[in-house]
Amino acid sequence: MFKKMPVIETNRLILREIDYRDVDDMFEYASLPFVGPSAGWAPHTSKIETKLVIQSFIDKVRRNQPGVFAVVLKEENKMIGTVELHSYYPNHKAELGYTISPYYWGQGFATEASKAVIKWGFEDLNLKRIECLSFVDNYQSLRVCEKLGFKFECIRRKGYLRYDGNVFDVKCYVMTDDDYIELKKQFKY
Repeated sequence: MFKKMPVIETNRLILREIDYRDVDDMFEYASLPFVGPSAGWAPHTSKIETKLVIQSFIDKVRRNQPGVFAVVLKEENKMIGTVELHSYYPNHKAELGYTISPYYWGQGFATEASKAVIKWGFEDLNLKRIECLSFVDNYQSLRVCEKLGFKFECIRRKGYLRYDGNVFDVKCYVMTDDDYIELKKQFKY
């Protein structure tokens, strides 16, 4: 079981374990009708629901998952999203997931936060493979995958059952530990 998630600092962000102080900031974007469905989850209808989601994120550590980082702007001390490595298999693989408030889209925060978590995954968790899945029409998420240096692997036809019962194709992007070594030479993580 994971004991404690690290606190990771980047140029503009602090990544720390999500907790209940994040309820208001998370609800601000998670309640918007277009944010969750593009990532596979229903918009939050109340702060109580947001608190329950945060509790489920906190509980991931008890289930031997790395946990969920709150993405916090250093300048404002405001939580603007989450980033995580989920579907974790120790010393083998995990899946990268991220959400950034649309009020902060287009500023590179998803890429910056994800680079830090990718580094943690390969260098501290000894992963061999990190996957990133996205609906085929979520162009913003797909662009983040490309900026990070993930390689397109396949389309998983009917690969995702969303909360509302709809089934979607998803694109699967992959970065291996060998890819990471090469990317690390080109990009500062």
